[in-house]
Amino acid sequence: MAKSNHKDKKSLRARFLAKYRFVVLNENTFEEILSYKLSRLNVFMIVSISAIILIGATYMIIALTPLKEYIPGYDSTAMRRQAINNTYVIDSLQQQLLLNRRYISSITNALTGNVDLEDIPSRNVQSDIDLIEELDFSTNQQDSILRAEVAQEDRFNLFETAGTESNFTLFPPLTGVITQGYDPSENHFAVDIGVPEKTPIKAVSDGTVILAEWTTETGYVVIIKHEQNLISVYKHNESLAVNQGDLVVSGEVIGFAGSTGILSTGPHLHLELWSDGYPINPTELIEFE
Repeated sequence: MAKSNHKDKKSLRARFLAKYRFVVLNENTFEEILSYKLSRLNVFMIVSISAIILIGATYMIIALTPLKEYIPGYDSTAMRRQAINNTYVIDSLQQQLLLNRRYISSITNALTGNVDLEDIPSRNVQSDIDLIEELDFSTNQQDSILRAEVAQEDRFNLFETAGTESNFTLFPPLTGVITQGYDPSENHFAVDIGVPEKTPIKAVSDGTVILAEWTTETGYVVIIKHEQNLISVYKHNESLAVNQGDLVVSGEVIGFAGSTGILSTGPHLHLELWSDGYPINPTELIEFE
């Protein structure tokens, strides 16, 4: 049995190493054109090396050239760049959507007066001015005049800190008698100023009209967005002088006082001020009388 296995191995080896001649002849004259000595081992090695070279060359061509983009299911470079750009755009849109939702919430609160009293930040500009006036400084007459002017300007400054922000003063929309004051406990986040019908109403500051419409409860309403996220709301107007999207300047007539809307009890202006979604007492920033 051992001799038989040994003979089989030698026979297999002999077959692989056996020499053959590969001859190319002319069909008509039988003239020898090409002649090669080959063995099964030579043929196997030639085929293997050729296959490796072919596979390597194919891989290099596909991997290092744009031809790979024609392979079904392979994303092109342009498509991948577009996907990355789309990701950035979607992220930006999500951020903008969040800001828009907060902005719409502020407008909704301004229209409905739906604000939690616990969320209203305490801000009393006048109390700060009174504290300054109580301080005892030894100054001359010119310093006293300067201090008085600064205090009067700060009386109508919306922001409590200076920093890099410039002073932001508000223009009185009209002059008249306050018939109902700012009272958060009664959900009255505004002041009502009694005036004759058709009294011109002016913008308190430069801004953009974001709403100029009729509502059943508050009649003709104008909402203006100003700098520093300040929003002013004017309700119960007899008529409007601006449209949505208009740019207005401080003191520009935006409408005329009236008694429109089912919640009105007489000709007056219902004025609200909102900052970052929270109501502000207008009497702390504007002199109405």
